[in-house]
Amino acid sequence: MCAWRFSQPLQECGEWEKLFPRLLHCSFGRDAFIIPARQINAGTAKFHTFHRFHSMPLSAVDTLETDSAEREYVWTLNFGPQHPATHTTLRLVLTLDGERVLNAVPYIGYLHSGFEKLGEHLDFNQYVTIVDRMNYLSPLANEIAWHHAVEKLLNIELTPRCKYLRTILAELMRMHDHLLNLGTTALDLGAFTAFLYFFQQREYIYDIVEMASGQRFHTSYTRVGGVLFDVDTDWVKSVRKFIKEFPKVYDEVDRLLTKNRIFVDRTKGIGYLSPEDAINFSATGPMARASGIERDIRRDEPYLAYEDFEFDVVCSKGGDCYARYLVRMRELQESLKIIGQAIENIPSGPVNIAVDSDMVLPAKPSVYRSIEGLIQHFEVIMPNKGYDVPREQVYAATESPNGELGFFIVGNAEIRAYRARTRPPSLIHFAMFPHMIKNHQLSDVVAVLGSLNIIAAELDR
Repeated sequence: MCAWRFSQPLQECGEWEKLFPRLLHCSFGRDAFIIPARQINAGTAKFHTFHRFHSMPLSAVDTLETDSAEREYVWTLNFGPQHPATHTTLRLVLTLDGERVLNAVPYIGYLHSGFEKLGEHLDFNQYVTIVDRMNYLSPLANEIAWHHAVEKLLNIELTPRCKYLRTILAELMRMHDHLLNLGTTALDLGAFTAFLYFFQQREYIYDIVEMASGQRFHTSYTRVGGVLFDVDTDWVKSVRKFIKEFPKVYDEVDRLLTKNRIFVDRTKGIGYLSPEDAINFSATGPMARASGIERDIRRDEPYLAYEDFEFDVVCSKGGDCYARYLVRMRELQESLKIIGQAIENIPSGPVNIAVDSDMVLPAKPSVYRSIEGLIQHFEVIMPNKGYDVPREQVYAATESPNGELGFFIVGNAEIRAYRARTRPPSLIHFAMFPHMIKNHQLSDVVAVLGSLNIIAAELDR
């Protein structure tokens, strides 16, 4: 069974029923529907001009194991790209037998943003405005991962204060991402209250991020060798207030969902991923840890200030949607623990590397008020100036909210990457969906999608 687009209107196709002996999904512009076709003698069919969709090939559907006698009522359903349950521009082509999902083909690339190609045209500081749009649920986590890779290429050692500050912000982003995922997953399954409770907590994190960077959403806060602004005592007080008040809301949502009979029935045993499959599919983050894979880059390959803190790597052996929910819920507590340790022990001193370095942008007040700061600013950003970049290639990864987020950079003696590639967790995890949803009910699609936490901008190539 394939998806086809006719180059002629349906009424002009003549004996269209003779083209295919089964159900055919046709699309004319924005109109899409299912055409039931009768079983006929294929030898009498007339062929007409048509062409395939220009998208991911439906090879998985083409090779669906079917027996004509047993698959008389197999049909194809488009799930997206504008379906409200997908939250973004996702598209799935589902092959159904009644309401049982026989197969699913994920489609990617609806944004056409060219994120990676832009990394070859913008310098190491400018590109931060692009990477924080790859995951709009936790943009600062992407910025930290990008500059972590750049600083590895340039062999830059951050100041202790910068390490602690980035660690706090990375964990706030982890909570920010998990709060939305848990809330919208519950919302998709009919639990509206939990969504409202957790969404309110995200607003408090937005306030904290805005105090540090000046922006609520796409912060563009990190820089090569540091951050845009240092934080003050009011910011520290806001973080302490959040740490104090969050556990009460967490306990309320925990009571609402964790033992809720409807929620448990909709998630337990659904979308199972075995430890072997998690490894073979390259799953990372909560997806892998919910299947019993004890892998966390913060512990196994420490970066920033993580080796200074005590925290647990949360794992489960369930491997289903419910296990992934439990892992993310517990990770909220662990992130809060890390933030609490960091905010009480944040070092004093500069937040950026040495001001006389030719790799770091000077502070804005210095640029506006002194000729030395202005000259240094131009020395860093001018195409014929800049700083020395090794002709090397590096890969560096961080433990983002959804898993391993890595950047591969090829240096070419310029202040921008010769080649920039990203390893986003959503692209890897979305490929697992056909395996996880097979033989489940149509109503389970939203539960499995919610547990994957797919971010469409990370799917863009």
